[in-house]
Amino acid sequence: MKTTIYCYTGTGNSLWTARKLSYALGDAQQIPIKLAGFDIIHCASENIGLIFPVHIWGLPAPVIDFINRLEIDPSKYYFAVAVNAGQVAATLIQLQKLMQTRGINLSSGFSIDLPSNYIPWGGAITPAAQQNKFNNAMQKINKIASTIKSKETKPLEKGPAWQNIFLSFFYRKSFPHVQKMDKSFWADDKCTNCAICEKICPAQNILIASGKPKWQNRCEQCFACLQWCPEASIQYGKNTSKKKRYNHPEVKLSDMLASVPAKK
Repeated sequence: MKTTIYCYTGTGNSLWTARKLSYALGDAQQIPIKLAGFDIIHCASENIGLIFPVHIWGLPAPVIDFINRLEIDPSKYYFAVAVNAGQVAATLIQLQKLMQTRGINLSSGFSIDLPSNYIPWGGAITPAAQQNKFNNAMQKINKIASTIKSKETKPLEKGPAWQNIFLSFFYRKSFPHVQKMDKSFWADDKCTNCAICEKICPAQNILIASGKPKWQNRCEQCFACLQWCPEASIQYGKNTSKKKRYNHPEVKLSDMLASVPAKK
């Protein structure tokens, strides 16, 4: 394969983006980063891409771990797509700096605006508003594909100065505490003990005990457990029970389960 795209996803936005970009490129394979192994990651493709969601206005921990294990090859073309709900902030700049510490150059980085899955700040937007975002994203994905095909080096996309300063500061303060943010998750009486939350969690952070999910303090804040619960029984804090859930309508539960390691 000429291009390999590594993808990290929680509610399907990044997986959908990876699929569409792979199709537009025509010669790309997709690999979930959770299935890329635990040792040094070797990739024979000449173009290497990373697609991931923005978490708390910065890089998710699994993406940082992935970059730290990626084999260094300065001859390759590296690109990234940061999926967010309208505030990419300095996420791609952060990624560039991390890659530079490994001797890797990030040649291009793009922001894709898709519906938010961060339910504490609001439930799913209307289907019409979602479709508008999908249409705009498709137009941009086609442009991204053209850039990758020609191996162009472009300035990384970023937010306005206030985002890059204030939100990046918030990310740095919050990041050390992410794993224990799962203390706000809980399951209400609608829980049927189906164990989908346990299976879909990319961090293998959930155990079913006494018929209820229990979180183990190694959360990644992807919200896959909450958004994919078929009964909408998983809550976060006190105000999510009446909020509409979101996962990408073109991504199936089976697709998500195939992107995470099987529970041991």
